[in-house]
Amino acid sequence: MKYKIFLSSVQKEFAEERQFLSNYLQHDALFGKFFDLFLFEQLPAQDRKAHDVYIEEVKKSDIYIGLIGKELGYEFKDGTAPTIREYNAASESNKYRLIFLLSANESERHPVINNFIHNISSELIYGNFSSTSELLSDVYSSLVTFLINKEEIRIEPFDKSPCSEALLSDLSDEKIEWFVNKAKMERGFPLSEKVTKEKLLTHLNLYNNGKIANAAILLFGLNPQRFFLSSEIKCAHFHGIFVEKPIPSYQTYKGNLFELIDQAVNFVLSKIDYAVGERAQSPIAPTAYEIPPEVIEEAIVNAVAHRDYNCSSSVQVMLFADRLEIRNPGKLPPSLTFKSLKQDHSSYPRNPLIAESLYLAKYIEKMGTGIQDMIKSCSAYGLPEPEFKMTDAFTVTIKRKKRLAFEKVGGAISNVNTDQIGGQIGGQIGGQIGGQIGGQIGGQVDGQITVSQKRVLDLIINNPVITRNQIADELKINGSAVQKHIEILKNLGIIERVGGTRGYWKVKNEKKTNE
Repeated sequence: MKYKIFLSSVQKEFAEERQFLSNYLQHDALFGKFFDLFLFEQLPAQDRKAHDVYIEEVKKSDIYIGLIGKELGYEFKDGTAPTIREYNAASESNKYRLIFLLSANESERHPVINNFIHNISSELIYGNFSSTSELLSDVYSSLVTFLINKEEIRIEPFDKSPCSEALLSDLSDEKIEWFVNKAKMERGFPLSEKVTKEKLLTHLNLYNNGKIANAAILLFGLNPQRFFLSSEIKCAHFHGIFVEKPIPSYQTYKGNLFELIDQAVNFVLSKIDYAVGERAQSPIAPTAYEIPPEVIEEAIVNAVAHRDYNCSSSVQVMLFADRLEIRNPGKLPPSLTFKSLKQDHSSYPRNPLIAESLYLAKYIEKMGTGIQDMIKSCSAYGLPEPEFKMTDAFTVTIKRKKRLAFEKVGGAISNVNTDQIGGQIGGQIGGQIGGQIGGQIGGQVDGQITVSQKRVLDLIINNPVITRNQIADELKINGSAVQKHIEILKNLGIIERVGGTRGYWKVKNEKKTNE
């Protein structure tokens, strides 16, 4: 079938671009088979109002393309213009909308155009162009994406495509063993930890005709950034509410996707408020973060799982004084809107094979409930709903609430600034946890656990957000050994995991006796 395109713009300002696109789409070997372009100036004379004609044509179209420049064009009494009314008609009719913005300063644009751009920036991602060739390149890419989404043309998703230079030796034996153990524990994965690389990758649809899929390198690679430089995560902490230099804390994390997620989550947890309350109700003091760890985890995992790995940008995690922002170089699937994102909806992973492995390791669920879970967790915690927007990236914003962590453990602490909090928490953790747990737990479990398990426990007590990989590095042992020690400590009821895979460790207060 042919799809009808309605091209909207100020005709005089973009006369050359309109005619160029018309000729190109009409004569291109691929697009000529799929698209018909409507130009208002090509209509014959009619005894009808121009406004009625172009609104009717918008409603009859499949795709709306808007070229936005400096001029407003004809201005109606209500302050709008034909281009704006055409865009509104396309939105109300649920048309596939593509906006391309002529590069210019705000001072060069009509004020109504500036306001229009501001309003649409929360609804879709617009392209920028400064020449006809740039416009053609952007339109070409967008229309190819449209045809792919309509399954008129088919290509393999990025994560399934072969990584032509990769060898099996580029994959980490340790990470594969960790993954199999994790997947067996969390999802009943059927393969043994002794499985060969070829068999595991084949089972996960990551190996075909001797070629390793891109997803395999990202998930299990020894050095994924050698193949995909932008797969790193950049984390920054700003004391104010703007991106300003000097940046107090900045980290670029590299590694496989599991490591990137853990490192980025721990970066945020180490920077936000973490409160330790009094032992009024329990021998173990209550603790709380100012943002629920599971919300931070979900936002970062979503960014990693659904980003566009063909893009040269990286996932950015930015912590400001008033908010946490996670920016993901990707966009919503055409079938989803910001409204439907907050309601029950099907899952549409951009990278289905990556999502499958993250699911098996219990980093995500498959039901498309992640965004709703974030909203519910924030609301229940006393935080505003997360905000979602698209500009040059899909951005999730989680608001911070000063001293919320302290309220959660028994009441706000008055007259405490950010610098004092670190000292107070350090003293509380050292005094309350170090002394109390060191005495109580140490005496209770000495006869139950080995020296190695005691060393694992000590690391957890000193750093509740420590990861298994970090424990392995500290103790100079492999990940599977750490996993076995942790399982023993959990089975003995000494520790438990709070907040999911990337949450934190809690030392339990039930008294244990030697058996």
